[in-house]
Amino acid sequence: MERNIEKYLLSWKKDLIRKPLVIYGPKQVGKTFTAINFGKKEYKNIAYFNTYNNEALVNLFAKEKAIDKIILNLSLLADETILEDDTLIILDNLTDINIINGLKLFGSSQSKYNIIAITSKSLLNKFKAEELQFRGMFPMSFEEYLIAHNERTMAELIRESYNKRKTCPFHKVALDMFQRYLITGGMPEVIDAELRGFSDNELDAIKQKIIDVYEKEVINNEKLIDIPRSIEIIDSIPNQLSKKNKKFQYGTIKTGTRKNDYKSSIDYLIENQLLYHSYKITTVKSPLSSCRHKDSFKLYVPDDGLLFTMLHLNYKKMITDENSKEILYENHIAKTLTELGYSIYYYQSEGKAEVNFVIQDRMGTIIPIEITTRKDSKAKSLSVFMSKYIVKQGIRITENNFSTKKDIRYIPIYAVFCLNETN
Repeated sequence: MERNIEKYLLSWKKDLIRKPLVIYGPKQVGKTFTAINFGKKEYKNIAYFNTYNNEALVNLFAKEKAIDKIILNLSLLADETILEDDTLIILDNLTDINIINGLKLFGSSQSKYNIIAITSKSLLNKFKAEELQFRGMFPMSFEEYLIAHNERTMAELIRESYNKRKTCPFHKVALDMFQRYLITGGMPEVIDAELRGFSDNELDAIKQKIIDVYEKEVINNEKLIDIPRSIEIIDSIPNQLSKKNKKFQYGTIKTGTRKNDYKSSIDYLIENQLLYHSYKITTVKSPLSSCRHKDSFKLYVPDDGLLFTMLHLNYKKMITDENSKEILYENHIAKTLTELGYSIYYYQSEGKAEVNFVIQDRMGTIIPIEITTRKDSKAKSLSVFMSKYIVKQGIRITENNFSTKKDIRYIPIYAVFCLNETN
């Protein structure tokens, strides 16, 4: 399946000052498959290494500091001739600092060897270096989902409608497909199963397996006491988001829990992209990070399909139950904005008026975003926010087609992936 990151990989390959690339992200999002598929299309051959418990590889990078000798030994280990510019070297499941230090040699010398390493986000601070390049990878977006279903034209029409501020001619079809996307989510294995005709029950079974994989990820937490607590937090998310006040509450996990008991577990889950977070703000100034209430936040699941399964939903309930739909829509906006690179916040005034999301773009512009699935709902909180803080433009996410009324842009829920555009 085609991924948006492939465009970046192609520009990376052509870069005259190319450095080893580290692709990071959670499990099951297609990092390894994408790297191998890119290698097959763009190189004569691939030298693939799984670094997990690979003592020979660790010893090589720990002892050898000459690039030509490293390449010679890698060729012997992979049983592949490694050619400058024509071989893609892939180092999967990267955790060892010795290998990272070896990669820095390639980055500092501006060698012509093409190297992609694959790891998790939690290790980035350990691996950060100017000799390396970094790129995050996430579950498939709705845009990628459309392309996987041979609907590239629809994806292009949605972007065109967003950029030119005009109605989308296939609005109803796009909305129907988006609601199907909420069932599958963006995990490549689930989308592939849907394309092969699997039933929704079978898709649920695959997603539950992925949820189990995610929960097993917490066993890597260095604090043993935080392992069961991390799983408790993940399991509590459906109840947290089902509340009218979606703020994370420790008491929802179980009676008598305290913040200090779970803080490090929450930090671990966010750092490893197993959950996303949005902080509460009660005032607005730049930067928004200076306004956040560190103890008031919401947590979201990084894949809509996994949340669909965690909520024990079926298609009929999702499209007929407004609360279930709003939970999924809000989660989708949160995950999409996060993956587009925004830090997300939610605004709550003393009178409890709430704006679902507030973001700040690269130019420093404050952008409030409200969501609703009810056609007769008024954007009162959004309007009050814009007036109070002299915000020139707000966004309202709805199930309706694109439109603009006064200073509020109405954007259909399926077009949230376009919010990385400048228009």
